[in-house]
Amino acid sequence: MRYLDWRGWLRTLARLWRSSLQLRTVAITVILSSLTVAIIGGYMAFVVGNNLFDSRRQSVLESSSRATLAAQGRFDAVEDATTVDLDSVTALALAAANQAASSPPTIAILRTPGQGGANTPVDRTSGDYADRITPELRAQVAASNDRRNYSQSVSLTREDGTVVPGLVVGSQLTVPGQVQYELYVVYDLGETEANLAFVQLTLMLGSLALVVLIGAVTFIVVRLVVGPVRMAAETSERLAAGELEVRIPEKGEDVIATLARSFNGMAESLQQQITRLAALSQVQQRFVSDVSHELRTPLTTIRLAGDVLYDQRKTFPPATERTAELLHAQVERFEILLADLLEMSRYDAGAVDMEVEPTSIVRLVEDAIESVATLSESKGSELRLVAPGGYFEAELDSRRIRRILQNLLGNAIDHGEGKPIVVYVDSDTDAVAIAVRDYGVGMTPASVERVFDRFWRADPSRQRVTGGTGLGLAISLEDAALHGGWLEVWSAPGEGSCFRLTLPRRRGDTLTASPLELPPDDQPELS
Repeated sequence: MRYLDWRGWLRTLARLWRSSLQLRTVAITVILSSLTVAIIGGYMAFVVGNNLFDSRRQSVLESSSRATLAAQGRFDAVEDATTVDLDSVTALALAAANQAASSPPTIAILRTPGQGGANTPVDRTSGDYADRITPELRAQVAASNDRRNYSQSVSLTREDGTVVPGLVVGSQLTVPGQVQYELYVVYDLGETEANLAFVQLTLMLGSLALVVLIGAVTFIVVRLVVGPVRMAAETSERLAAGELEVRIPEKGEDVIATLARSFNGMAESLQQQITRLAALSQVQQRFVSDVSHELRTPLTTIRLAGDVLYDQRKTFPPATERTAELLHAQVERFEILLADLLEMSRYDAGAVDMEVEPTSIVRLVEDAIESVATLSESKGSELRLVAPGGYFEAELDSRRIRRILQNLLGNAIDHGEGKPIVVYVDSDTDAVAIAVRDYGVGMTPASVERVFDRFWRADPSRQRVTGGTGLGLAISLEDAALHGGWLEVWSAPGEGSCFRLTLPRRRGDTLTASPLELPPDDQPELS
């Protein structure tokens, strides 16, 4: 569960990152600024630390040199080491070295190992850090032939248990009579470390404050710049949704104001063009509707006169009889064309109503098949119905669905080459589907893309039995869309075509899938 929560959080963050220009700009600026400040701050802390240590080390070496000179002065006052109490002289030298040091460090005067005699020197120390003098440093000091200072970094533990850095400086002392001593000065560098920590903390807090300040300034600047862009995007969306009167406020004379003026000019031009096109479209729709209505009166008269001639055609000479038959057929086709044009004008004007009621899909398909049975027999095409059973009833306008089926069946009969035509019906809990499959000439991919265009035919030179107007599939597509359904086609040259109609079982539902494949698996039905 925690893994899923992390995945959801990451998806949300990624979606926010892709959608917010302001977030990306501020985040990138803060990240780059943080890297820059970290590099500069780290370099400054390194330089300050080295300089502070070098300065303290130089001060320690100078203090150790003064302590060495003071102690050596005490030993130089001894004329004969064999007759002088070296213990007393060593104590005096230790006190002189301690007084000469700039700060009270731990000072130890140790005798060089391997010396004998009556007056063997003793060790003297003024503090608790003599155990920090390592054998390596003592060997280095003992092996030197001059009064050069040798230093070594060590860790010191204070009385409260705190571990601090320290520095041990060693040098040689010589007493008359070639008696050698070693002077070691141990310095506590805890205060230097505390100063360095304070400097580093100050740099870190300053860097953090600088990054936060850069982020805040970037946020304000980006907000000032992105705000008008966001307003332009929102205005574009409103324009796309049909609110043609919206505009971007124009303020100032900068680039953003120029963008607003240009955008508003474009919106004004688009509004004028769309208004002009809408008016032209309304005129065209009104013209088609008016013509369709006006032509019905003379067409009715022509139809009545044609029916009289058609009924008496047997009494006419052969040429006149054929003319009466042609007149009757073309008048019927003209009526169908007018009806289709009137229906398309209703769709274009958005004045289409539906009469929805629960309907049995199988019964509707059976009625449609029965209405074209005579036509299919004349073409030699056998009509087959495949309905496995299930949730067939749906809420739909039966008149419009019957019209779709008659169009699909008529096209299948015209292009089926006398081969069987299979009608599939299936459904699930959410949708119903009808597929009309023929095995005729089929269509090319270019024809499939245009099959639902108005007045388009796959083969205009082909003789048609149903006398179509070229509007049947366009009207069928509008009828399917009116139900919230899909009308899809599959076709291949020489393999036939398949039209699939998918409708939601309940009005207002959204389709997500079809119960039938396109084309369905028809091998069992053809065997």
